[in-house]
Amino acid sequence: MAGQMKDPVKYLQRLLIVVVVVAFLFPFLWMILASFKTQQQIMSPQNMFAFTPTFQNYKDVFAQYDFLKFILNSFIIAVGSTLLSLVLGLPAAYSVARYHQNKLGLTILVARIVPGITFLIPWYILFTKLHLVDSFTSMILSHMLVGLPYIVWIMVPYFENIPIELEESARVDGCTIQEAFFRIVLPISGPGIITASIFSFVFSWNNFMFSLVLSGEKTKTLPIAVYSFLSYSEINWGGLMAAAVVITLPVLILALLSQKYIINGLTAGAVKG
Repeated sequence: MAGQMKDPVKYLQRLLIVVVVVAFLFPFLWMILASFKTQQQIMSPQNMFAFTPTFQNYKDVFAQYDFLKFILNSFIIAVGSTLLSLVLGLPAAYSVARYHQNKLGLTILVARIVPGITFLIPWYILFTKLHLVDSFTSMILSHMLVGLPYIVWIMVPYFENIPIELEESARVDGCTIQEAFFRIVLPISGPGIITASIFSFVFSWNNFMFSLVLSGEKTKTLPIAVYSFLSYSEINWGGLMAAAVVITLPVLILALLSQKYIINGLTAGAVKG
């Protein structure tokens, strides 16, 4: 009797999972299908699934709008801001975790809670005075401002979960605090570091607000380049969907390849002891 009761519940759970997955994947599927359609096919409900695919939208994205340049710009800024955030964020997270520097942790948390647009005007004024608008320096620093708190608050519980006895043993063997950090703590913190890096990279890759104000022709990123498909009288839906696929695909592949590390990194601080 109990087994018979479990079966309907199991089927209901599976049905709900399917419904949720379909609801989340449908917009992504529609985006991919639309990227292979003409403007007329996209606007026609009859051509939702029955249509002759075309690669013209992707040809326009790379030939007419030079998206390879924007991909390179986004990659340089995302990697640069992520690396700089790691250099500053890992020691900060370790300090908060080991020495209970709660005020420092609270300050970093406030920087994450405050909307990014709050920093936009001061950043613009500062970089204008320094003649750094439309430079990779200004873009990397502005993206780091929001990516850094991600890294700190992901790594704090991870460092707290590492037994302090490992570091004490290294100290007994003659290591300094810095050497114990680099030789013991960081090597066993790989999943957490990968998780934090991915979050920081994805934020930078998808960032629109800072790029809209601080970038120009030299440092224009992918989210800003999408504007090229919008005009006063018409929206080039085919090109827009192809550009959206180009933006989304690298991040999606990165997440799929590193999902194991993401899960381990996010759950590292859930259980202690």
